[in-house]
Amino acid sequence: MKLMYLTTHPIQNQVPVFRKLAQTPGIDFKTLYCQIPDAQQQGQQFGVNFEWDIPLLDGYEYEVLENRSRKPSVMKFDGCDTPGVARSLHQHQPDAVAINGWVVKSCLQTARACRRLRIPAIVRGEANDLRPRSWWKRQLHQQMMQLFDAYCPIGLASTRFYRQLNIPDEKLFLSPYCVDNDRVSRSAPKTDASRALARQRFKIQDDRCCLLFCGKLMPKKHPLTILKALEHSIADGSKVQLLIVGDGELRAECEQFVSARSLPVTFAGFINQSEISMAYDVADCLVLPSDHGETWGLVVNEAFAAGNPAIVSDQVGSYPDLIENGVTGWVHRFDDVSHLASRISEAAEDPQRLTLMGQQAKELIHNFSPARAAKGIVAAAEYCAANRLQYA
Repeated sequence: MKLMYLTTHPIQNQVPVFRKLAQTPGIDFKTLYCQIPDAQQQGQQFGVNFEWDIPLLDGYEYEVLENRSRKPSVMKFDGCDTPGVARSLHQHQPDAVAINGWVVKSCLQTARACRRLRIPAIVRGEANDLRPRSWWKRQLHQQMMQLFDAYCPIGLASTRFYRQLNIPDEKLFLSPYCVDNDRVSRSAPKTDASRALARQRFKIQDDRCCLLFCGKLMPKKHPLTILKALEHSIADGSKVQLLIVGDGELRAECEQFVSARSLPVTFAGFINQSEISMAYDVADCLVLPSDHGETWGLVVNEAFAAGNPAIVSDQVGSYPDLIENGVTGWVHRFDDVSHLASRISEAAEDPQRLTLMGQQAKELIHNFSPARAAKGIVAAAEYCAANRLQYA
């Protein structure tokens, strides 16, 4: 069976899934990319220009489409415009095409080309039911779903999104959002030696519970919320220290807040993939106070793979799947500084409990692996193949 997957560009969490698909017996797999971004394009919203320092283009076949956008971007809807995708699909004649949501124009171009060419289309996007939507947007989604023949939700909130649009369960194939758990686990061993080295690098005191914020310093992630909660928690006597990994438009404001209050915070800036695990190694608990714009939150997967529990807001897309209060982490009410502060204080008061919760989180995240994600996509493709007569 020939299977293709259309996505914007090489993304570090998607590539392990592509490699698993390429290794699947009976599957002839190829990825279609809208573009290969340069360092400046890759760094949009990260606050720094960069290229990923782990290999993202080996272990599977791929093709780069011609992007005719006047302003190429992987962050804007019109930044990927690839009308030539129809020609590529006609040439390769795949049995099914998986499409990475509807985040850019190319996704809809591909879905429409599949419809014209009578090729089944599968959608695997990040949409969930946690984001409030107006009636017209729900109606638009209802119409858009007619472009697809099978659907790959990434978790519980994602599944509910499709069910609200009256997609029958027989067309839903769970393809959980994931990271390369094995790579993260290997590079964050959490030995006494590795943690001592990481504490030295990031200037984390030995007697402090190390909280980690890892991500772009941008409005939807609400980094100031964690800084305000940290201030409250310290005032209540908690021995905590915060490590912030990432850069972005809110960095200066965050640094001013920290400086004005002399808070124990280390700003590490952007750290690339080959070294990011050192931050997870030193951390005792991840904190992610984002709003519903955080449609999943893959940093939670990474933290779990490294053996860390997490505190996340009740608007983060992954919380229904990954967070069990007091077992793998805690959920706090979004934008409730006092509630987040109480969660931080609870985490900091018992280091041994945090270690146990980290072990439980690491066990849970085995269910969110590239192999399981690939299995869901293959199941969707097999469903489409079994019902292919309707496209003939």
